[in-house]
Amino acid sequence: MSEEAAGEGRVRVVGTAHVSEESVREVEDTIETERPDIVAVELDEGRYRQLKGGEPDDIEPGDLLRGNTVFQFIAYWMLSYVQARLGEKFDVTPGADMLSAVETAEGLGIDVALVDRDINETMRRFWSAMSSVEKLRMIGGLAFGVGDSRGVGLAAGVVLGLLLGPLVAIFGGTVGLDLAILSRVTGGVVLAVGVAAAVWLFGGSVLSAADRATVAVGGGIAVGAIAGVGLGLAAPVVDSLGPFTVRVVGSMALGILGGVAVGGLAGQFAAVFGGTDPDDVEEFDMAELTDTDVVTAMMEEFRQFSPGGAAALIDERDAFIAHKLVALRQSGADVVAVVGAGHREGIERYLDNPAELPPMASLTGTGGRGIPWAKIVGTGISIVVIGFFVLLALSSAGDGALLRLFGAWFLINGLFAAGLAKVAGARWLSSLAGGAVAWMTSINPFLAPGWFAGYVELQYNPVNVSDISTLNQILADEERPIPELVSDMFAVPLFRLIVIVAATNIGSIIASALFVAYLLPLFALDLGGAAGVTRLLFEGARNGWEILWGTVA
Repeated sequence: MSEEAAGEGRVRVVGTAHVSEESVREVEDTIETERPDIVAVELDEGRYRQLKGGEPDDIEPGDLLRGNTVFQFIAYWMLSYVQARLGEKFDVTPGADMLSAVETAEGLGIDVALVDRDINETMRRFWSAMSSVEKLRMIGGLAFGVGDSRGVGLAAGVVLGLLLGPLVAIFGGTVGLDLAILSRVTGGVVLAVGVAAAVWLFGGSVLSAADRATVAVGGGIAVGAIAGVGLGLAAPVVDSLGPFTVRVVGSMALGILGGVAVGGLAGQFAAVFGGTDPDDVEEFDMAELTDTDVVTAMMEEFRQFSPGGAAALIDERDAFIAHKLVALRQSGADVVAVVGAGHREGIERYLDNPAELPPMASLTGTGGRGIPWAKIVGTGISIVVIGFFVLLALSSAGDGALLRLFGAWFLINGLFAAGLAKVAGARWLSSLAGGAVAWMTSINPFLAPGWFAGYVELQYNPVNVSDISTLNQILADEERPIPELVSDMFAVPLFRLIVIVAATNIGSIIASALFVAYLLPLFALDLGGAAGVTRLLFEGARNGWEILWGTVA
């Protein structure tokens, strides 16, 4: 604890650990002894209401369309999950110190001041301050931390493979993956699917469901690799498929194989080296935890990983809280401020030197931080794609070719986005909404089809921060079977919303890659191949310039 005085008022800062029973007693004793005019707590209105048993505000559907809302919830979930596990270990409800401060003050007739920044504002700034790589690493860490690492790795590998497949189709020839190799791979796929289907259909009488699935997958892969890829026994079947089908099947198979290999290795690595034994938490000394707030301690390590994110979560809140406390002190009030111990030093420094406080306006909002490279690149891609269609429209390609090209772009984006949204558990209306706009959002870096699918979903299933507590309770049951765990998590609106938004966006991304790798070359052939398309683009540029010059002149 520390004590500060200025003018007529006085501020005494009590640093607590949010999962410490000792901190609860210290808070009660300090307030009863000091009998201040005001007890200030490290809470905002929403967290205060939730701590008192009230219902937090639902997320507004319109907020989802502004982007990043779901990811901010993920970040908040990560922090809440760590704190909940620690609280469970020490048999203390996280936030008990703040609740004790509020109840003790109210019991003594002392006013309570909420001096922390709104949690949604903090998470917005936290998310905005991190780089794209940092965000991916954080989400990946949460996925591997709360789920089965191997399963998460394999699932991520499949998604990665669906993106690698088109790259193999586009660039594979430069590294020797020509049509002959793709034909062998396609033959392996044909035999693998055939063997797997036969085992699954006819093995039910002698094998259990789990064993049948294992034998079907393992046997199919083995036969496909040896007989199909190695010996080329499926060549007659492959020859009948045609070059386009061979190219699609072969490249996608190689891409998925590579993605699953990478994802599987990542999952295995996380399972072996990345897991944290919950018993390790016992190594914490509760006396030491009162010197460093649990969440802040974690973020101090995170500071090396993301200085901007740590600044938003720790440093900015120190300044925000100090602003509130200085104002209370200047009003002449005697204040006991109850904050996480990790914030105490920073707050006291500002109380000693209020002139060093940054302007309050700089601690709110999400103003630009550095050069928005992602938006610049995304805008560039949009310009290229839109320009491609415009130049073709100005050329002699014909309306029929353009309609077929646009129709293919619309359908493949819509089918993949809507399909994956439905698989993720979205309502038909939600999945169709995401699919309907996927063609447009694929070329617009400021929009995502998942936001629209999520917007419709929120009309039926409201989401708020209380869902995070529900998820933490589900994950706390380590004995729960994985299928039941997944089912229970999907029953929580927040988790289902996260998965729906992610699946819709991933579907659109995969569709765009498939279109460029497989469908666009087909349309190019109808237009005279690469040379013909290039000629039409130059023709469109020339016609466009003539129209523009004629208008200006």
